[in-house]
Amino acid sequence: MHIKSGVRDPATSFPLRNVIDDRDERRRANRAVVIGAFGLALTGVLELAVALVSGSAALLGDALHNLADVTTSIVVFVGFWGSRGLASPRYPYGRERTEDLAGIGVALVIWVSAVFAGWESVEKLVRHSPTDHVGWGIAAAALGIVGNQLVARYKLVVGRRIQSSTLIADAKHSWLDALSSAGALVGLCAVAAGWEWADGVAGIVVTGFICHVGWEVTSDIGHRLLDGVDPEVIETAEAVAAETDGVVHAHARARWTGRTLRVEVEGWVASDTTVADAERIGRLVADQLCERLPEMRSFTWAARAVPPA
Repeated sequence: MHIKSGVRDPATSFPLRNVIDDRDERRRANRAVVIGAFGLALTGVLELAVALVSGSAALLGDALHNLADVTTSIVVFVGFWGSRGLASPRYPYGRERTEDLAGIGVALVIWVSAVFAGWESVEKLVRHSPTDHVGWGIAAAALGIVGNQLVARYKLVVGRRIQSSTLIADAKHSWLDALSSAGALVGLCAVAAGWEWADGVAGIVVTGFICHVGWEVTSDIGHRLLDGVDPEVIETAEAVAAETDGVVHAHARARWTGRTLRVEVEGWVASDTTVADAERIGRLVADQLCERLPEMRSFTWAARAVPPA
């Protein structure tokens, strides 16, 4: 049986040898979320207690930001839980997009934190409120730096390993909290030196950091939701297919759904190519792409016959 000129061969999906056990990835992700939430909750509660006693706006904003991270951890956990659904006629790609939607929740929490921290900092400057127990405040801010750096590093390593944009976004949020703590620390040190206004200014600087990371996280999540991919992925897929024996021309598309990079290649082959040969060519393309695109978890091949001259 030959492929008819101008008619698509039914698309074929091949099992890939570089696909990792999804259950193990989910366990890693959930463990990272739970451990991160516990660490941030402990750090945030200690900072909040000191902030309420000292009246530090910068430390209060940092504490609330840490506690907000616990909320984002819950959102991320729900996202991983909701994405477990298998493919069905109603959801042909499964429900992996739930993880990306959870990233929107992370971004929203960041922006709410920015608004609140900025408001409190301006209020501090306008009212000239004093800052007490500065030494305790400095110690709490230092604790915030260490705690957030450890949590951010852990979640970032796991997020990159399992290719989760949502967990990476949450890690950036925790890294941001470390910068927030550093800003609070600088402000409190300046207060200790006699510059009472420095606490409010530090709070505004912290707000700027929050907005910067909020923009980055929002952009990354939006990029995925709009099916954006690195152009190099498309270029690599088309180049590998075009270099494969039997392929005259190739066109590729790709998209992320949660942690899965899906690559689709449409290859033009000679009109006298049999269906069996077309499938064999597709298998060759898939095997080579596994080497060039190790992050690829799904591959679909569709052969199309080149009309005879």
